[in-house]
Amino acid sequence: MEPDTTTLTAEQVAQEELPGWTFDASGDADSIVARVETGDFVTGLSLVNAIGAKAEEANHHPDIDLRYPYVEIRLTSHDAGGVTSRDIALAKVINALSAESSL
Repeated sequence: MEPDTTTLTAEQVAQEELPGWTFDASGDADSIVARVETGDFVTGLSLVNAIGAKAEEANHHPDIDLRYPYVEIRLTSHDAGGVTSRDIALAKVINALSAESSL
C-alpha cells in the first residue's frame, strides 16, 4: 500500500488539536514542530531513543534536535512536500511518549 501523500493545510492540522505542536510554513516544505522540555540531557536522550524506535516502526522519520534541557521535533512528509496524516499520527505517538515519561 502506498503511503498517504495528501498534504494538510494549517487549518486541517489545527483541527487535530495536537497539544504542543505548531504548524510551520517557513521552510521548503510545511511541517509541524514541538518542543518538549525534558529538564536534563539524559531524559532528553531517552525520549529521543523512544521516538526513534516508534519512528522506525512507522517508517516515518522526524528531524530531532536534542539540547539541554529540551528536545525539538519537526515532522514533515518529504515525499509529499508537506504535512500528511503520517505526521499527525507520529505526533500523537510522540505526545504519548512524552506523557509516559512524565515530562
